Amino acid sequence: MPRQLFTLVRPARVDKGYPPLVFVHGGYTHSGCWDINFLPFFQKRGYNCHAVDLSGHGKSPGIEDLNSFGIDDYADDVGQVVAGLSSAPVLIGHSMGAIVVQRYLEKSLAKAVVMMSPVPPTGLAASGVQLAVRIPDFIDEAERAVRGEYTDNTIRVMREAYFSPDVSPEEFAHIFSVFHPMVQEESMRALTEMMALALRMPVKRPRIPALVIGGEHDAMFAANRLYMTASGWNAETCVIPRSGHMLMLDPMWESVAQKIDAWIGAKVMNSVAA
Repeated sequence: MPRQLFTLVRPARVDKGYPPLVFVHGGYTHSGCWDINFLPFFQKRGYNCHAVDLSGHGKSPGIEDLNSFGIDDYADDVGQVVAGLSSAPVLIGHSMGAIVVQRYLEKSLAKAVVMMSPVPPTGLAASGVQLAVRIPDFIDEAERAVRGEYTDNTIRVMREAYFSPDVSPEEFAHIFSVFHPMVQEESMRALTEMMALALRMPVKRPRIPALVIGGEHDAMFAANRLYMTASGWNAETCVIPRSGHMLMLDPMWESVAQKIDAWIGAKVMNSVAA
């Protein structure tokens, strides 16, 4: 039975007939992460934007059953959003959301796909070891953040893990003010499934335009792992200088959005025109 999902819908300021964009958030957050910068940016450029709260996240029901949801359930959520659209979308997934859109595409189609800061095909385990070495207290402080128990050290760790090291104290104070209310629990089932992604080979991949984009200073998933995702999709790879993991909230967010916009224009619009 379809779940009653909440989706942020931001219509184009001027509808230019572009394919709709479906944004899929990553773990521990919800659709609001897109609404600060990305949705207004793409609205202004003529895209109809849809940002879903995956089951148990944000305003979608299911928080009490959160740990029962896996990646397939989240992929079904994406399918439910796409089914309500009048034309095939460009899917844009961040981190865990990049895994979700890939899972959706094993059985369905889209106009194109953008994978931002994706969980590598090797899964969370290897990246988790690197993160533990780089930021030893990340797990403890992340658990505090999920509970809303922020200390100075929690804030420091969130900054190091998710954002550019170049961000000024003033910039980060603003970013953190909008970021921390979005932090929430994540499904243990989904996290467990992502630990062993390498053991689950995809059924198939459609031949559609694909872009893999990440931050030069991503502490969660190192930029040199982007090619692992890109190689399976014959995707273009782009590393945004001086950017961290949360590309849509990072001070360099506009460079990310401009790259995606230009790429859609070149790879999707031009192919349609041809």
